[in-house]
Amino acid sequence: MNTSLNLLGVALVVASVLLIGTYGLKISRTTSDFLVASRSVRPIWNASAISGEYLSAGTFLGLSGLVLLEGARGFWFPIGYAAGYLLVLVFIAAPLRRSGSYTIPDFLQARLNSLPVRRVTSVAVLVIGFLYIVPQLQGAGIALTVVAGAPEWVGGVVVTTVVTFAVASGGMRAMTFVQGFQYWLKLMAVLVPAVFIGVALAGRADPFTLSEVFPADAGPAGFDAYESISLMIALLLGTMGLPHVLVRFYTSPSGGSARRTTVIVIVMVSAFYACSSVLALFSRVLAPDLARPGLADTVALVLPSRVFDGVTGQLLTALVVAGAFAAFMATTAGLVVALAGVVSRDLLKGTVGSYRFSALLCGLVPLAFSLVSAPAGLVSSVGVVFIVAASTLAPVLILGVWWRGLTAGGAIASMVGGGVSSVTALLLGAYLSEVGSPSPLLSQPAAWTIPLATILAVLVSRAWKRTDQGSPNQFFLRLHTPERRSVPPSAG
Repeated sequence: MNTSLNLLGVALVVASVLLIGTYGLKISRTTSDFLVASRSVRPIWNASAISGEYLSAGTFLGLSGLVLLEGARGFWFPIGYAAGYLLVLVFIAAPLRRSGSYTIPDFLQARLNSLPVRRVTSVAVLVIGFLYIVPQLQGAGIALTVVAGAPEWVGGVVVTTVVTFAVASGGMRAMTFVQGFQYWLKLMAVLVPAVFIGVALAGRADPFTLSEVFPADAGPAGFDAYESISLMIALLLGTMGLPHVLVRFYTSPSGGSARRTTVIVIVMVSAFYACSSVLALFSRVLAPDLARPGLADTVALVLPSRVFDGVTGQLLTALVVAGAFAAFMATTAGLVVALAGVVSRDLLKGTVGSYRFSALLCGLVPLAFSLVSAPAGLVSSVGVVFIVAASTLAPVLILGVWWRGLTAGGAIASMVGGGVSSVTALLLGAYLSEVGSPSPLLSQPAAWTIPLATILAVLVSRAWKRTDQGSPNQFFLRLHTPERRSVPPSAG
């Protein structure tokens, strides 16, 4: 590897974020600019930004690593990641925008007229967000260690410093430009190497076959039916519980615009996953020696040098490194934006100054956790977040949008029950995996924790009489009635 070229790729990504963040000082002045980009982001650019922040370290590096370790079973993840937006499109994209809220706690408080619901939702959002940021920072550390020999803590510190500055400077409006640009960079960073490597392998005298890529006896024992179903449920519903994804729909000019944005996102993330999956397939043939925990997540970074010598391999590697850092920064930035909005509005004064302080806080806390915890597989870490998000927030959001009978007590019982049960199952499963083989009910609990959370919401809502929770009919009319006013010109 050419360390200088790799670091140049990282430096260019960092410089782009810093420059756009500095530009954000000029264009972001109001609280609405910082929280929701003044609700003026059009579908194409908003979809680019959503795709940019959604395609995280677990996707960019972790997918190839997982397929290398697990074979064809690893493709459940990109299928679930992309299909999750179909549920977002059908169930919540437009209603969330029409609610007029700034954050998820805003929405549920408006829906149920309950401050305790807001507080519980805020805690859930912060926990999910911090859990998601940690693997991004650890992935950055892995990447810099592989390509430049830097200590593992350096990558996380660099990402946190740059992202915190950019978010505090320009908020949601500036991050929209950053993340939109970074989606296209990440797409090129997997598309170009995939094409080059594919052409090189097509010219081999002994082209590989599918049985060579996925030999029948390769890898550990496969998922059983329960694990596969539970994993897919978590991935599909988990997207609806990710705070950095949902907050983006508040930036759309209208509910119809939010729907169009979601359709474009499905196309964009599917295109990326198609290219990333091709690299994952190549990794099975070109780097079987890296099929070990701790090394598998590095395979996308070293793949070009396994095929090309000299400048070609070095340039392709530098492009992949730049794309990886774009993934770390875009996802971390989206999460910090979403979390800073919650902390600023719920714990502080909700001003621009409090937002900037919240951004700093929401960057430093996950960094501290990333430095004191050992990195696990990137896809596995992100998968845990989807399970918790699907069990905690997805049921109350769907019921809040579509069921008039939901009450504050039911929402709190659902979020607490789903969150505690999923986290407890995952922690117990992780402990048992150290001493033996944990039950699938613990390692993949979404198939029972999500129904549990939903049942709790319904039963408690039925038993807990509605008290001063506003008019559900009036709120539902607002959520489900398309806008008739003309849409103002885009500022983004």
